[in-house]
Amino acid sequence: MPRAARPRRLLMCRPTHFEVSYAINPWMDPAKPVDTALAVAQWERLYELYAGLGHRVELIDPLPGLPDMVYAANGATVVGGRVLGARFRDAERAAEGPAYLEWFRSRGFTVHDPVHVNEGEGDLLLAGRYLLAGRGFRSTPAGHAEAGEFLRRPVIGLDLVDPRFYHLDTALAVLDTDEVMYYPGAFSAAGRAVLRRLYPDAVLVTEEDAEAFGLNVMSDGLHVVLPEAATGVAARLRERGFRPIGTDLSELLKGGGSVKCCTLEIREEE
Repeated sequence: MPRAARPRRLLMCRPTHFEVSYAINPWMDPAKPVDTALAVAQWERLYELYAGLGHRVELIDPLPGLPDMVYAANGATVVGGRVLGARFRDAERAAEGPAYLEWFRSRGFTVHDPVHVNEGEGDLLLAGRYLLAGRGFRSTPAGHAEAGEFLRRPVIGLDLVDPRFYHLDTALAVLDTDEVMYYPGAFSAAGRAVLRRLYPDAVLVTEEDAEAFGLNVMSDGLHVVLPEAATGVAARLRERGFRPIGTDLSELLKGGGSVKCCTLEIREEE
């Protein structure tokens, strides 16, 4: 069956205030210089790419003092028009959750301010009827239970074991309703067993491509936007009938994020 693109509604945040002034993941090093203007230019190319593919892209205003707000995927999880806000583990990002929640609340969405830690689509990925949920470094089992109840989806918990892949969206990507790709080394033995059972035909990604954030992608069912350095992933996707589109977000990778991290999907339909 030929693959087909489905236009998406997306939320992004311009990296106006992007910098790396603290370290809360292994990719962040405040001693390394960051070119904010280059980060903005790379982000703008991603924005234009989405628009050119026919996606509807909306913007949330960046706030001073929140350099990681550009990673919009962490700001919430939206399923069927219901918005689960984020509650961050680290104090440096705590104010992002309320900012994103207010954006949705002011636009009439049904919102929930969470009690337990969850870091949005960083750790909660919708795959058909399931919410695949990462845990071990950021989001918590209690946060997953809260997400499942509010978003009305069964949750499949997956333990992350490699600190380089601290969020699920760095270790696994949903390509279509029932198709995923992932890096096996990011997961516990039990997590790998679950993924093999659910997705026996999944694309398995090498450590090299995972380190290039080749799993931090946005797929519309046909086009897969991914970091241009993840050439192995691109080749595997072409074999499966997808159309990979590489882009350079090397400055934003200094904060531990790439394509998916910059992209929050607004799903209005059940």
